Amino acid sequence: MKAREIGRGMAVPLKSFLTEQLAQLRGGSVATWQLLRDRGPSQLQFWLIALLIGIAAGFAALLFRKGIEALQAFLYGSPDIAHLHSWAETLPWYWVLIIPVCGGLLVGAILNWFTHDGRVRSVADVIEGAALWDGRVERRAGIGSALASFITLSTGGSSGREGPVVHLAGVMASWVSARINADGITGRDLLGCAVAAAVSASFNAPIAGALFALEVVLRHFAVHAFAPIVIAAVSGTVINRLEYGDVTEFVVPAEGSLAFYVELPAFLLLGVVCGLVAVVLMKAIFFADDLGTHVHARLRLPAILRPALAGLLLGMLAIWFPHIIGVGYETVSLALTGELLLYQAMVFAVLKVIAVAITMAGRMGGGVFSPALMLGALTGLAFGIIATAVFPDVSGSETIYALAGMGAVAAAVLGAPISTTLIVFELTGDWQTGIAVMSAVSMSTALSSRLVHRSFFLTLLERRNIHLAAGPQAYLLATVRVAGIMRDKDATNAASEDTCWELIEQGVYVDGNATLETVMPMFESSGTQFIPVVTLGGQGDPPELWGALFHVDALKAFNRALAETAAEEHS
Repeated sequence: MKAREIGRGMAVPLKSFLTEQLAQLRGGSVATWQLLRDRGPSQLQFWLIALLIGIAAGFAALLFRKGIEALQAFLYGSPDIAHLHSWAETLPWYWVLIIPVCGGLLVGAILNWFTHDGRVRSVADVIEGAALWDGRVERRAGIGSALASFITLSTGGSSGREGPVVHLAGVMASWVSARINADGITGRDLLGCAVAAAVSASFNAPIAGALFALEVVLRHFAVHAFAPIVIAAVSGTVINRLEYGDVTEFVVPAEGSLAFYVELPAFLLLGVVCGLVAVVLMKAIFFADDLGTHVHARLRLPAILRPALAGLLLGMLAIWFPHIIGVGYETVSLALTGELLLYQAMVFAVLKVIAVAITMAGRMGGGVFSPALMLGALTGLAFGIIATAVFPDVSGSETIYALAGMGAVAAAVLGAPISTTLIVFELTGDWQTGIAVMSAVSMSTALSSRLVHRSFFLTLLERRNIHLAAGPQAYLLATVRVAGIMRDKDATNAASEDTCWELIEQGVYVDGNATLETVMPMFESSGTQFIPVVTLGGQGDPPELWGALFHVDALKAFNRALAETAAEEHS
């Protein structure tokens, strides 16, 4: 009797539970159908645009690479572009010298025509566009930069092809965003799609391409951006594989092995060494750029001659060491297969740093990723040769160190440990040494990020007074303009004109075109509740009063910008 009552008592909650679950399932189904009906077509349309951008960026990356190979083969007469530096060793010395000089002259002319400052646009400008300009980059300057980098890489410049390809993809995304009048979130997503496709097509690395766009360019992993970026990355990879097939860029010897637990401290130490090497590369580029600017100003050279002078220096270096020509993948392959001696690896590493610094200081164009790969492989090989010689009984192959070093230096330079680790895996197809690579990458990025502003790109922007490394709380101030949030002098809640003019006489005022980056320190130093907003007249003319910016309005605008950024990053 009691059991029957207990069973009857349990039946009611069970029936209620099932009814509640069915109601929730029905409600969820209705909500899902409404989402597909109301937002599905627009979402599918956006994914279609992402697919088309991915295909276009993939073809752009493929044609860029094929064009460089064709022009290099023509200029250097090499029947096999994969062994360019070996073939260049057989050419007359004057030919090796003349090619980069002529290339530099052409680069100077292109940059003089397409840009106002003679500066090649690169990945750093794409990151800036994503953060500050609603996913837009300069189109005219971007096209000119792509042409300049194409000439540079074809005529002996020591840089990589990923930088110009990424910016060229950004130009394509910006054009689409302008056509559809995309808002900030959509523009950034389209930019991420183009970048992912370009990187994937350049390196046959779809996973790394998608993560590179999220980690380096957008600098967040929002779920809403993941699907279209992956679609674009896959489409870019398909374009590459239609031409080159499903092959890896480098071949790693299969005989390498790793004594995991005993040998891991060596890879941690390698990461420290690679972090320092990456910092040396970055500092060398910045030092050479400052030195080049100083020499350029002192000699009063025309801007068009700066790349030609760099080409002359590169040509002189290439006469004896043609390994510095181009992206250097032949030397990377030799390092990964252990075909270089210790002194060769060390000498080539030093020369590569010098050559990359000259190329960048000469404003010749190109990226830093491929040079970082080469420098890392050489550093890792040199470290591995020493480590295996000192501890032969507990060491694997020195080529594993070359592989780990390649990832460690590149990750430190790019400030992208996740995507760079995956790029190394996808470039080599070797997933067995993942722990070694990850150990070295973690140490190198942890060290280098404290010696520079997190990465080469963010440090480059910092040198232009664009503060992205500190996060949104720093750079969002530069996105809010005073004119958009000030109170007009005729408004009902305007500031007293007499008080405004008193502050102006004390030198406390701001131009209407300024941003909160300029104004917020003024509030801190002056202690006023508002700052007059003026338009400065000509010499001897008094300023014209527009109104005033109140401290509370500035704080509200800044808070809204932070909230919108947080909402995008967590959507």
